[in-house]
Amino acid sequence: MRSFLLIATLTPLAACGSPQPKATTLTKVEAGQGRAADDAGQILCAPQGATSFERVCTLDRVVTPAGLMLTVSKPDGGFHRLAVTRDGRGVIAADGAEAALVSVVDNATIEVAIGGDRYRLPATVKLPR
Repeated sequence: MRSFLLIATLTPLAACGSPQPKATTLTKVEAGQGRAADDAGQILCAPQGATSFERVCTLDRVVTPAGLMLTVSKPDGGFHRLAVTRDGRGVIAADGAEAALVSVVDNATIEVAIGGDRYRLPATVKLPR
């Protein structure tokens, strides 16, 4: 009889579930996770053929005499090297024959398309007023 009473008292509690977090709380948590992943070198990307962006690419930064160089690597081992510019373009292809096309996502992110791959990179963007 004791085990039945224990089960009977726990069942109503389990049915209540846990309270659902507010949408603003989820947004803040997701933004914090994104920043932490960026700090760890993980970025959102859509390699050629991908239908959506996922945090599966890595970003390495190296300061050289020519300036800041970025290497974005895909899960399949492919990579692109980008040079950070100081003239407002954001980044350019550091090597290879294909140009990097840069577009602004928001005031903290740019999207770089090169060779069929797309990368979302953290950036300081000054949007026109």
